[in-house]
Amino acid sequence: MLSFNIHKKVLLSLLLTGGVFSSCKKLVEIGPPTTQVGLDQAFASEATATSAVVGIYNTSAIREWMFPMSELPGLSANELQNNVSSPAYDEFKTNSITVTNTLVPNLWYGAYGTISQANAMMDGLNRSTALSPAVKNQLLGETKVWRAFIYGYLVSMFNDVPLPLKDDPLGNATLARTPASQVWTQLITDLNEAQGLLTDAYPATQRTRINRQTANALLARAYLYQRDWAKAEAAASAVINSGIYSLNKDLNTTFSNSSNEVIWQLATLTGLSIYMTNRDAQGGSYAAAAGTVPAVTLTDTLYNSMEAGDKRKAAWVAATDIGGQNYKVITKYKLRVLATGSTMGNEYSVILRLAEQYLIRAEARAQLGNIPGAIADVNAIRDKAGLPALDNSISLANLLLAIEKERKAELFGEWGHRWFDLKRTPAVSGGGKTRADEVIGGMRPATWTSTDVLYPIPDAQRVSNPALTQNPGYNN
Repeated sequence: MLSFNIHKKVLLSLLLTGGVFSSCKKLVEIGPPTTQVGLDQAFASEATATSAVVGIYNTSAIREWMFPMSELPGLSANELQNNVSSPAYDEFKTNSITVTNTLVPNLWYGAYGTISQANAMMDGLNRSTALSPAVKNQLLGETKVWRAFIYGYLVSMFNDVPLPLKDDPLGNATLARTPASQVWTQLITDLNEAQGLLTDAYPATQRTRINRQTANALLARAYLYQRDWAKAEAAASAVINSGIYSLNKDLNTTFSNSSNEVIWQLATLTGLSIYMTNRDAQGGSYAAAAGTVPAVTLTDTLYNSMEAGDKRKAAWVAATDIGGQNYKVITKYKLRVLATGSTMGNEYSVILRLAEQYLIRAEARAQLGNIPGAIADVNAIRDKAGLPALDNSISLANLLLAIEKERKAELFGEWGHRWFDLKRTPAVSGGGKTRADEVIGGMRPATWTSTDVLYPIPDAQRVSNPALTQNPGYNN
């Protein structure tokens, strides 16, 4: 189901006190009929309205969703490996996911819980007459970005998905899947509207809430995925040319919460990223105590694909022998625990950073025939990695492969980028295939089929909502 199993007054109590939800699944079941009174009270003042919207950032729904969004697609892409065998994780690792896989719902429930919350906030804001235009615009912009951000991942994983746009629990619970093209249109509309509502000023310290360039950064990604090269270039250029951000050449501090490369990051109570600490839901899989094997590490295949002399290998990966076996431990985030006497760390969970925008613009420029511009953008990333510049005589085909390789080396372990790059990019050999067919299919011929580029709709969701169809390649 697609709505909260809580009375709206309870929802507002949780939001306004900073409380969190104890289970993602509770966010997506139908609750009893309610009035709008409790929700409307939250938008009777600017302070309570702001607190309600900021609640989106603080729920366990989003925190329990964030780590699987890096971990599971990373396994699918042969970017990450799980070091504790389990049938559910192994299905991702071998691209043989079943409709009853117990991890797929983690990618669905938290996403729709957050969308439900964003829709409720949006409806409350639109009804409110108590807010100044500046505050209402900022809060509406934030909710639209949140909704678009989540839909971008849902449509990338599942293709056609339900598209609830209103706070309507009963109606949303029975929605059929909306064609992916319409989902992309809606999320791009949300981001464009948000871009017009927001300003470049961040409404909170350390870029932990959404500003206009957050919307532009996500627009650049959405246009790239839709192969709208001119708009992708323009949106990425807006971020790069805003003057707010700069590439962080000290790779050891790229993921600190004061890094000027960060566009948007999610604050944590401890100042330790959820990727590194067990104090936040789903965290700790990239880190482990000394001598202990982390649950998830980088694959040798990806590590060995990085060029000799690439500073990212030294700064962001620790080749570590544990029990006579070598593991490539991901160390983009440095803090596993707080130092003695510390009350707060300096690493939040980075969602968007400037390096991706350079790589988006490089790909868009290459596709538009601006080879010198594309090379310049790639070289900006290579320079901070300590690598030589690309040869100016490089062919378009080889430039596109170089950009793909740079994305792989720059963005590993973050938000499933490698998986989405492989499945969105046409195969070099053509024939209607994708790079996933070439790369992953070549690695795993025994288990790979072209339909594996999509994940199955969770079986329990189809039982609850018979209007949901299943993706090709899975049992219907």
